[in-house]
Amino acid sequence: MRKFTISIAAACLLAAGSAWAQDKVVFGTNWLAQGGHGGYYQAVADGTYEKYDLEVEIRPGGPQVNNRPMLAAGRLDFLMTGNLLLSFDNVRNGIPTTVVAAIYQKDPQALIAHKGQYASFDDLASAPTVLIGKDGQFSFWQWLVQSKGFQNEQLRPYGFNLAQFLSNETAVQQAYGTAEPIYAAEQGTEVDTFLLADHGYNTYASTIETRQQLIDENPDLVQRFVNASIEGWYNYLYGDRSAAYEAIMAANPEMTEAKLDKEMAQFEALGIIDVGEAIDKGIGAMDSDRIASFYDLAVSNGIIKEGEVDLDKVADTSFVNKGHGLDIKAELTGE
Repeated sequence: MRKFTISIAAACLLAAGSAWAQDKVVFGTNWLAQGGHGGYYQAVADGTYEKYDLEVEIRPGGPQVNNRPMLAAGRLDFLMTGNLLLSFDNVRNGIPTTVVAAIYQKDPQALIAHKGQYASFDDLASAPTVLIGKDGQFSFWQWLVQSKGFQNEQLRPYGFNLAQFLSNETAVQQAYGTAEPIYAAEQGTEVDTFLLADHGYNTYASTIETRQQLIDENPDLVQRFVNASIEGWYNYLYGDRSAAYEAIMAANPEMTEAKLDKEMAQFEALGIIDVGEAIDKGIGAMDSDRIASFYDLAVSNGIIKEGEVDLDKVADTSFVNKGHGLDIKAELTGE
């Protein structure tokens, strides 16, 4: 009896040891929980991270929360960022963070116009008013002026409120392709959405960054987090995403199932995630030549200065491009 009791105790210790073996990871997003973060919430909710021996805490950003400096400070292990300009800026400023995956093959940054007001993207350059926020004025607006025929005389400040756009049928406004078109429709205004990515603004978006130190000291953990996140995205896009929805709504009570469905319909319609390089190389795919191409675009349009960024420090493509998760997609879609 004593021997049996000890065996049970030993088994319990082994089980506890297995639980303790999970690596705790803090992952920060760039805004409040939403559909565009769904793959990560899916991987938490369906146990994918746990399968990879990871205990992942998702720490949302928001209007009063800037997660970006928290990565370099060591308070986050991974960070969901916006686009490559932010990564260029980190390298330029000597901040030792590196992109290890690109979940969005196309940046959702867009221009919107009232439905039927302008026949094509090129026609937007004749709009009397283009509403652009401060950050946009120092980034993609420079490209629109230098390469796409827009004029600074059109520029008006965008205060992230749809009222000015809705009241002016000839106005054009910056938008996140999976957000503002939905908000405008809810207020009775249908819009045409023009993704900048479809017209040459070729940055990756929703990238995953980590500290270079973590890559150097624990590449296995980085690989496990990337692989598990990729699987989360495939399960979210093509499987049952109800558990992820529940987790998102718990983290952000303003979200509803209907809102999330509309957002994901926009992702599919605009072709943001599982497109381009991701078709063959898997979600998260990155190409060094494409990163260099976007760098050239940024330099030639005056967004950054030549020589300010060491491209070798921007991204590490060794964690992606392996077709990871394509078997999950095939099983879920039957293709």
